[in-house]
Amino acid sequence: MSKKLLLEIVTPDRKVLSQDVDYVGAPGALGEFGVLPNHIPFLSALGIGNLYYKDAGKTHFVFVSGGFAEVSPEKVTILAEAAEKAADIDLERARKAQDRAQQRLQRAQEKVDFARAQASLRRSLARMSCRNSGEKAGTC
Repeated sequence: MSKKLLLEIVTPDRKVLSQDVDYVGAPGALGEFGVLPNHIPFLSALGIGNLYYKDAGKTHFVFVSGGFAEVSPEKVTILAEAAEKAADIDLERARKAQDRAQQRLQRAQEKVDFARAQASLRRSLARMSCRNSGEKAGTC
């Protein structure tokens, strides 16, 4: 039985992370799921939220937005539209994005504008939550 799991997080722009870990928790489109080594293989769509992984007793956070997770017994591959380690998140930028999204929500007249503003707000709130979680865990 393998004691570690390779976690790879990739976006269209770059590889965010490639590390052996003990556990992965991810925001699936239908709810959060967790993966330990030797997990049964599956594929899941990802939602917007905080992925976290545990390694050597420490919890680390990564913001992810959309994409897919592929799980095999030895590896978790995250193919995300956007991903940022908690320590890399610019809180001021996320707060400004939150303010812009809230303003758009207030003046949204078309459903498309409303849906975009809602998605933008969810992303900015998840980024700030991820950064705050990383700070509380001492990994930022």
